[in-house]
Amino acid sequence: MKVKVGIINVTGYAGVELARILARHPNAEITSVTGRSAAGQKLADVFPHMSEIDLTITEDITESVDVVFSALPHAASAERIGKALSQGVKAIDISADFRLNDLDVYEDWYSIQHPCPEHMEGSVYGLTELHRDDISESSLVANPGCYPTASIMALAPAVDSGIIEKDIIIDAKSGVSGAGRGLSLKTHFSEVNENFMAYSVDGHRHLPEIQQELDLLDDGDGLRITFMTHLVPMTRGILASCYAPLKEGSIGTGDDAKANVKEIYDNYYEGETFAKVVPAPPMTKHTLGNNDCVVYPTVDTRTNRLVVFSCIDNLVKGAAGQAVQNMNLMFGLPEDEGITQLALYP
Repeated sequence: MKVKVGIINVTGYAGVELARILARHPNAEITSVTGRSAAGQKLADVFPHMSEIDLTITEDITESVDVVFSALPHAASAERIGKALSQGVKAIDISADFRLNDLDVYEDWYSIQHPCPEHMEGSVYGLTELHRDDISESSLVANPGCYPTASIMALAPAVDSGIIEKDIIIDAKSGVSGAGRGLSLKTHFSEVNENFMAYSVDGHRHLPEIQQELDLLDDGDGLRITFMTHLVPMTRGILASCYAPLKEGSIGTGDDAKANVKEIYDNYYEGETFAKVVPAPPMTKHTLGNNDCVVYPTVDTRTNRLVVFSCIDNLVKGAAGQAVQNMNLMFGLPEDEGITQLALYP
Protein backbone atom coordinates (compact mmCIF):
# COMPACT_ATOMS: atom_id res chain seq x y z
CA MET A 1 0.00 0.00 0.00
CA LYS A 2 1.40 3.40 -1.00
CA VAL A 3 2.07 6.18 1.48
CA LYS A 4 -0.43 8.98 0.89
CA VAL A 5 1.37 12.32 0.78
CA GLY A 6 0.30 15.92 1.15
CA ILE A 7 2.61 18.78 0.14
CA ILE A 8 2.02 22.12 1.83
CA ASN A 9 3.18 25.00 -0.38
CA VAL A 10 3.90 23.02 -3.53
CA THR A 11 4.48 26.29 -5.41
CA GLY A 12 7.83 27.00 -3.75
CA TYR A 13 11.10 25.59 -5.06
CA ALA A 14 11.31 22.93 -2.34
CA GLY A 15 7.63 22.07 -2.74
CA VAL A 16 7.75 21.50 -6.47
CA GLU A 17 11.02 19.57 -6.07
CA LEU A 18 9.16 17.28 -3.66
CA ALA A 19 6.46 16.79 -6.29
CA ARG A 20 9.09 15.97 -8.92
CA ILE A 21 10.74 13.33 -6.74
CA LEU A 22 7.56 11.82 -5.31
CA ALA A 23 5.94 11.55 -8.75
CA ARG A 24 8.43 8.76 -9.48
CA HIS A 25 8.45 7.20 -6.00
CA PRO A 26 7.19 3.60 -6.26
CA ASN A 27 5.61 3.58 -2.80
CA ALA A 28 4.23 7.10 -2.45
CA GLU A 29 1.15 8.79 -3.89
CA ILE A 30 0.65 12.56 -3.83
CA THR A 31 -3.01 13.05 -2.91
CA SER A 32 -3.16 16.74 -1.95
CA VAL A 33 -1.11 19.88 -2.64
CA THR A 34 -1.54 23.39 -1.31
CA GLY A 35 -0.39 26.83 -2.36
CA ARG A 36 -1.38 30.23 -1.08
CA SER A 37 -1.27 32.26 -4.29
CA ALA A 38 -2.20 29.51 -6.74
CA ALA A 39 -5.18 27.96 -4.90
CA GLY A 40 -7.84 26.80 -7.34
CA GLN A 41 -5.41 26.23 -10.20
CA LYS A 42 -4.34 22.90 -11.59
CA LEU A 43 -0.80 21.95 -10.64
CA ALA A 44 -0.06 21.42 -14.35
CA ASP A 45 -1.16 24.98 -15.15
CA VAL A 46 1.36 26.40 -12.68
CA PHE A 47 4.09 23.88 -13.48
CA PRO A 48 3.57 22.30 -16.92
CA HIS A 49 6.36 19.78 -16.30
CA MET A 50 4.15 18.33 -13.51
CA SER A 51 1.28 17.61 -15.90
CA GLU A 52 1.12 13.91 -15.01
CA ILE A 53 0.02 14.86 -11.47
CA ASP A 54 -3.68 15.56 -11.92
CA LEU A 55 -4.32 17.62 -8.81
CA THR A 56 -5.82 21.02 -8.05
CA ILE A 57 -3.88 23.27 -5.71
CA THR A 58 -5.95 24.03 -2.61
CA GLU A 59 -5.55 26.30 0.40
CA ASP A 60 -5.48 23.38 2.85
CA ILE A 61 -4.87 19.65 2.69
CA THR A 62 -8.23 18.29 1.54
CA GLU A 63 -7.62 14.54 1.25
CA SER A 64 -6.67 11.81 3.68
CA VAL A 65 -2.87 11.62 4.00
CA ASP A 66 -0.36 9.60 5.99
CA VAL A 67 2.32 12.30 5.97
CA VAL A 68 2.57 15.99 5.15
CA PHE A 69 5.64 17.81 3.95
CA SER A 70 5.58 21.49 4.80
CA ALA A 71 7.60 23.78 2.55
CA LEU A 72 6.22 26.97 4.06
CA PRO A 73 8.46 29.65 5.60
CA HIS A 74 9.18 29.43 9.32
CA ALA A 75 6.32 30.25 11.71
CA ALA A 76 3.68 29.65 9.03
CA SER A 77 5.00 26.11 8.74
CA ALA A 78 4.71 25.32 12.44
CA GLU A 79 1.05 26.30 12.49
CA ARG A 80 0.20 23.83 9.71
CA ILE A 81 2.42 21.14 11.19
CA GLY A 82 0.66 21.42 14.55
CA LYS A 83 -2.70 20.90 12.89
CA ALA A 84 -1.49 17.79 11.06
CA LEU A 85 0.02 16.26 14.19
CA SER A 86 -3.22 16.78 16.12
CA GLN A 87 -4.98 14.70 13.46
CA GLY A 88 -2.52 11.83 13.80
CA VAL A 89 -0.66 12.61 10.58
CA LYS A 90 3.13 12.36 10.46
CA ALA A 91 4.98 15.49 9.39
CA ILE A 92 8.27 16.52 7.83
CA ASP A 93 9.01 20.22 8.18
CA ILE A 94 11.38 21.76 5.64
CA SER A 95 11.35 25.10 7.46
CA ALA A 96 13.46 25.90 10.52
CA ASP A 97 10.63 25.73 13.05
CA PHE A 98 11.56 22.46 14.76
CA ARG A 99 15.30 22.17 14.07
CA LEU A 100 16.59 23.78 17.23
CA ASN A 101 16.37 22.08 20.62
CA ASP A 102 16.37 25.35 22.56
CA LEU A 103 13.26 27.52 22.22
CA ASP A 104 15.12 30.64 23.34
CA VAL A 105 17.77 30.12 20.66
CA TYR A 106 15.06 29.76 18.01
CA GLU A 107 13.22 32.91 19.09
CA ASP A 108 16.48 34.88 19.30
CA TRP A 109 17.68 33.94 15.80
CA TYR A 110 14.30 34.10 14.08
CA SER A 111 12.96 37.11 16.00
CA ILE A 112 9.50 35.61 16.49
CA GLN A 113 7.59 33.76 19.18
CA HIS A 114 7.32 30.10 18.25
CA PRO A 115 3.71 29.32 17.28
CA CYS A 116 3.81 25.66 18.27
CA PRO A 117 6.44 25.12 20.99
CA GLU A 118 4.71 22.09 22.50
CA HIS A 119 6.01 19.94 19.64
CA MET A 120 9.65 21.05 19.75
CA GLU A 121 10.73 18.46 22.30
CA GLY A 122 9.24 15.61 20.26
CA SER A 123 10.84 16.59 16.97
CA VAL A 124 13.92 14.88 15.53
CA TYR A 125 16.61 16.70 13.58
CA GLY A 126 16.43 15.05 10.20
CA LEU A 127 20.05 14.72 9.17
CA THR A 128 19.58 11.08 8.31
CA GLU A 129 23.19 9.97 8.54
CA LEU A 130 23.37 11.14 12.18
CA HIS A 131 19.88 10.43 13.52
CA ARG A 132 18.61 7.46 11.51
CA ASP A 133 17.19 5.43 14.41
CA ASP A 134 15.35 8.36 15.98
CA ILE A 135 13.91 9.41 12.63
CA SER A 136 12.48 5.94 12.01
CA GLU A 137 10.48 6.18 15.25
CA SER A 138 9.38 9.81 14.97
CA SER A 139 6.14 11.47 13.91
CA LEU A 140 7.78 14.87 13.41
CA VAL A 141 11.06 15.32 11.56
CA ALA A 142 12.73 18.70 11.18
CA ASN A 143 14.49 18.65 7.83
CA PRO A 144 17.90 20.34 8.14
CA GLY A 145 18.80 23.52 6.33
CA CYS A 146 20.84 23.27 3.15
CA TYR A 147 23.98 24.95 4.50
CA PRO A 148 23.92 22.87 7.71
CA THR A 149 23.57 19.63 5.75
CA ALA A 150 26.72 20.32 3.76
CA SER A 151 28.63 21.77 6.71
CA ILE A 152 27.76 19.19 9.35
CA MET A 153 28.45 16.27 7.02
CA ALA A 154 31.80 17.83 6.14
CA LEU A 155 32.86 18.15 9.77
CA ALA A 156 31.06 15.39 11.70
CA PRO A 157 33.77 12.71 11.25
CA ALA A 158 36.52 15.10 12.36
CA VAL A 159 34.62 16.39 15.40
CA ASP A 160 33.45 12.94 16.44
CA SER A 161 36.95 11.48 16.20
CA GLY A 162 38.43 14.34 18.23
CA ILE A 163 41.23 15.19 15.79
CA ILE A 164 40.59 18.94 15.50
CA GLU A 165 40.85 21.94 17.78
CA LYS A 166 37.82 24.04 18.77
CA ASP A 167 38.17 26.80 16.15
CA ILE A 168 36.34 26.00 12.91
CA ILE A 169 35.79 28.14 9.84
CA ILE A 170 33.06 27.28 7.33
CA ASP A 171 33.17 29.24 4.07
CA ALA A 172 30.01 28.31 2.16
CA LYS A 173 28.58 29.29 -1.23
CA SER A 174 25.06 28.71 -2.52
CA GLY A 175 23.14 29.00 -5.74
CA VAL A 176 20.28 31.49 -5.95
CA SER A 177 17.46 28.95 -5.59
CA GLY A 178 18.37 28.74 -1.91
CA ALA A 179 16.67 32.11 -1.47
CA GLY A 180 13.33 30.69 -2.64
CA ARG A 181 10.86 31.97 -5.25
CA GLY A 182 9.93 35.16 -3.44
CA LEU A 183 10.90 38.40 -5.12
CA SER A 184 13.97 40.15 -3.76
CA LEU A 185 16.26 42.83 -5.14
CA LYS A 186 19.32 40.76 -4.23
CA THR A 187 18.17 37.86 -6.41
CA HIS A 188 17.24 39.88 -9.51
CA PHE A 189 19.17 38.74 -12.57
CA SER A 190 21.03 42.03 -12.90
CA GLU A 191 22.12 41.86 -9.27
CA VAL A 192 23.25 38.22 -9.33
CA ASN A 193 24.62 37.74 -12.84
CA GLU A 194 28.41 38.16 -13.12
CA ASN A 195 28.50 38.89 -9.41
CA PHE A 196 29.61 37.19 -6.19
CA MET A 197 28.74 38.43 -2.73
CA ALA A 198 28.92 37.59 0.94
CA TYR A 199 25.77 38.03 3.00
CA SER A 200 24.55 37.63 6.59
CA VAL A 201 28.10 38.36 7.69
CA ASP A 202 26.98 39.19 11.24
CA GLY A 203 25.39 35.77 11.65
CA HIS A 204 23.40 33.47 9.38
CA ARG A 205 20.32 31.74 10.80
CA HIS A 206 21.72 28.34 9.91
CA LEU A 207 24.65 28.74 12.30
CA PRO A 208 22.78 27.56 15.44
CA GLU A 209 21.86 24.30 13.69
CA ILE A 210 25.47 23.67 12.80
CA GLN A 211 26.57 24.57 16.33
CA GLN A 212 23.92 22.37 17.92
CA GLU A 213 24.67 19.25 15.91
CA LEU A 214 28.46 19.48 15.98
CA ASP A 215 28.47 20.25 19.70
CA LEU A 216 26.55 17.00 20.23
CA LEU A 217 29.49 15.17 18.68
CA ASP A 218 32.15 17.10 20.59
CA ASP A 219 33.38 15.94 23.98
CA GLY A 220 34.35 19.40 25.13
CA ASP A 221 32.74 22.66 26.22
CA GLY A 222 31.57 23.84 22.82
CA LEU A 223 33.11 24.60 19.45
CA ARG A 224 33.94 28.08 18.15
CA ILE A 225 32.48 28.22 14.67
CA THR A 226 32.83 31.05 12.17
CA PHE A 227 30.24 30.58 9.41
CA MET A 228 30.28 32.76 6.28
CA THR A 229 27.81 32.51 3.41
CA HIS A 230 28.08 33.69 -0.18
CA LEU A 231 25.70 33.93 -3.13
CA VAL A 232 26.95 32.47 -6.42
CA PRO A 233 25.37 33.26 -9.83
CA MET A 234 24.04 29.75 -10.48
CA THR A 235 20.68 28.11 -9.82
CA ARG A 236 21.51 25.07 -7.68
CA GLY A 237 24.32 23.83 -5.53
CA ILE A 238 26.24 24.39 -2.31
CA LEU A 239 29.98 24.16 -1.78
CA ALA A 240 31.17 24.33 1.81
CA SER A 241 34.90 24.76 2.40
CA CYS A 242 35.73 23.96 6.02
CA TYR A 243 38.95 24.55 7.96
CA ALA A 244 40.14 23.60 11.46
CA PRO A 245 43.55 23.19 13.14
CA LEU A 246 44.45 19.56 13.80
CA LYS A 247 45.35 18.55 17.33
CA GLU A 248 49.09 18.11 17.57
CA GLY A 249 50.03 14.48 17.04
CA SER A 250 46.46 13.32 16.44
CA ILE A 251 46.92 11.85 12.96
CA GLY A 252 50.61 12.01 12.08
CA THR A 253 52.25 14.34 9.58
CA GLY A 254 52.66 14.79 5.84
CA ASP A 255 51.15 12.17 3.55
CA ASP A 256 50.41 9.95 6.56
CA ALA A 257 48.13 12.66 7.94
CA LYS A 258 46.23 12.87 4.66
CA ALA A 259 45.82 9.10 4.50
CA ASN A 260 44.70 8.88 8.13
CA VAL A 261 42.10 11.62 7.69
CA LYS A 262 40.76 9.88 4.59
CA GLU A 263 40.50 6.63 6.57
CA ILE A 264 38.57 8.36 9.36
CA TYR A 265 36.06 9.72 6.85
CA ASP A 266 35.78 6.44 4.95
CA ASN A 267 35.04 4.56 8.16
CA TYR A 268 32.56 7.15 9.42
CA TYR A 269 30.47 7.05 6.26
CA GLU A 270 30.95 3.38 5.45
CA GLY A 271 27.70 1.91 4.13
CA GLU A 272 26.03 5.29 3.66
CA THR A 273 24.24 5.53 0.32
CA PHE A 274 24.27 9.29 0.02
CA ALA A 275 27.52 10.28 1.77
CA LYS A 276 30.34 9.84 -0.70
CA VAL A 277 33.95 10.37 0.37
CA VAL A 278 35.90 11.08 -2.81
CA PRO A 279 39.61 11.19 -3.72
CA ALA A 280 39.58 14.66 -5.34
CA PRO A 281 37.90 18.01 -4.65
CA PRO A 282 34.25 17.88 -5.75
CA MET A 283 32.27 20.41 -7.75
CA THR A 284 28.61 21.31 -7.41
CA LYS A 285 27.74 19.61 -10.71
CA HIS A 286 28.72 16.31 -9.12
CA THR A 287 25.51 16.61 -7.07
CA LEU A 288 23.21 18.44 -9.50
CA GLY A 289 19.76 16.86 -9.25
CA ASN A 290 20.71 14.05 -6.87
CA ASN A 291 20.63 13.33 -3.14
CA ASP A 292 24.37 12.89 -2.60
CA CYS A 293 26.65 14.77 -0.26
CA VAL A 294 30.13 14.54 -1.78
CA VAL A 295 32.94 15.08 0.72
CA TYR A 296 36.68 15.49 0.16
CA PRO A 297 38.87 15.66 3.30
CA THR A 298 42.56 16.51 3.19
CA VAL A 299 45.31 18.17 5.24
CA ASP A 300 47.29 21.34 4.62
CA THR A 301 50.57 19.88 5.82
CA ARG A 302 52.26 23.29 5.97
CA THR A 303 49.88 24.58 8.63
CA ASN A 304 48.69 21.26 10.14
CA ARG A 305 45.12 22.21 9.24
CA LEU A 306 42.21 20.00 8.26
CA VAL A 307 40.57 21.10 5.01
CA VAL A 308 37.24 19.59 3.95
CA PHE A 309 35.15 20.36 0.87
CA SER A 310 31.50 19.32 0.75
CA CYS A 311 28.97 19.61 -2.09
CA ILE A 312 25.21 19.11 -2.23
CA ASP A 313 22.28 20.15 -4.39
CA ASN A 314 20.51 22.58 -2.06
CA LEU A 315 17.06 21.56 -3.36
CA VAL A 316 17.65 17.80 -3.11
CA LYS A 317 19.93 16.66 -0.26
CA GLY A 318 19.52 20.19 1.10
CA ALA A 319 15.71 20.02 1.07
CA ALA A 320 13.32 17.75 -0.84
CA GLY A 321 15.54 14.71 -1.38
CA GLN A 322 16.55 14.50 2.26
CA ALA A 323 12.90 14.96 3.23
CA VAL A 324 11.95 11.93 1.13
CA GLN A 325 14.90 10.01 2.61
CA ASN A 326 13.41 10.75 6.02
CA MET A 327 9.91 9.76 4.90
CA ASN A 328 11.25 6.42 3.75
CA LEU A 329 12.66 5.77 7.22
CA MET A 330 9.48 6.88 8.97
CA PHE A 331 7.42 4.36 7.00
CA GLY A 332 9.84 1.46 7.00
CA LEU A 333 10.72 1.77 3.31
CA PRO A 334 14.19 1.33 1.83
CA GLU A 335 16.02 4.54 2.67
CA ASP A 336 17.08 5.24 -0.91
CA GLU A 337 13.75 4.51 -2.55
CA GLY A 338 12.83 7.12 -5.15
CA ILE A 339 16.00 9.20 -4.69
CA THR A 340 18.80 7.34 -6.44
CA GLN A 341 19.19 9.70 -9.41
CA LEU A 342 22.63 10.24 -10.85
CA ALA A 343 23.97 13.78 -11.10
CA LEU A 344 23.43 15.80 -14.27
CA TYR A 345 26.96 16.40 -15.53
CA PRO A 346 28.23 18.57 -17.14
